[in-house]
Amino acid sequence: MKSEPINSSNSDVLYSEIDNIAILTLNRPEKLNAYNVNIFTGLKEGIKKIESNENINAIIITGAGRGFCAGADMEGLKKTTKTNNKITPEASIDEKLPNEIIGPKIAEHFQTRFGFLATCRKPIIAAINGPCAGIGLVMTLFCDLRFAAEGAKFTTSFSRRGLIAEHGISWILPKLIGHAHAMDILFTGRVFLAEEAYKIGLINNCFPKDDFMKSTLEYVKDLANMSSPRSVAVMKSQIYKAFFQNLNDAASIGDLEMEKSFLSEDFKEGVNHFMEKRAPKFTGK
Repeated sequence: MKSEPINSSNSDVLYSEIDNIAILTLNRPEKLNAYNVNIFTGLKEGIKKIESNENINAIIITGAGRGFCAGADMEGLKKTTKTNNKITPEASIDEKLPNEIIGPKIAEHFQTRFGFLATCRKPIIAAINGPCAGIGLVMTLFCDLRFAAEGAKFTTSFSRRGLIAEHGISWILPKLIGHAHAMDILFTGRVFLAEEAYKIGLINNCFPKDDFMKSTLEYVKDLANMSSPRSVAVMKSQIYKAFFQNLNDAASIGDLEMEKSFLSEDFKEGVNHFMEKRAPKFTGK
């Protein structure tokens, strides 16, 4: 697996591929991949690049070295006097989402720093290989799935820096782990381990540290190879729209999307590979 900088002027995010999986690696290992503007622009550019690649069915975001992302670069924070966190969504990404004319527009509702992760059609998996703090933790919450290595340390950290719940974590965190757990880890800013993160539902699974990336890749390979890319893209859109819908509206969209699914190539292939007892060959169409 060959990794290369996302572009010639930004080596803080590396890009690599394994079969039909793209991997974006935060690459500031000497600083535990502390978040800076290069990481933000590198991730955004990487997601946009992958979005148009029909050969990629899933995306992994991970960290180089022994950390995932230890929060914002403290040198940058030291210089901070004011911030503007509203990020205007890119219309080009929004237009590629399945059926944005039906129901809420996802990009319209996700005008946060990491909203571009929600507007990407492909599933995004955070592979949390080590310390994950502050804005690094926020980033993972806007990924679709999260896996962590045993013993990986987590913290929101904001309250211990005189800061508040930023970049939409006050909205998304309670939806993922519930009101009480969100209050606990936001108010205290305490450090907790991957095992607790799994227990409270913050991550999908906790893998042994020595086999962490191998175990994560096994899961993602199964997703990328066995699930219809079209189905995953539509379901991702449905789930993020549902945050802003009632049950009846969400069900109505599901009914319409199901009718369209019956006409897709992937539905025909889904039936054929099952009947023929072979691996699927989905096209995403």
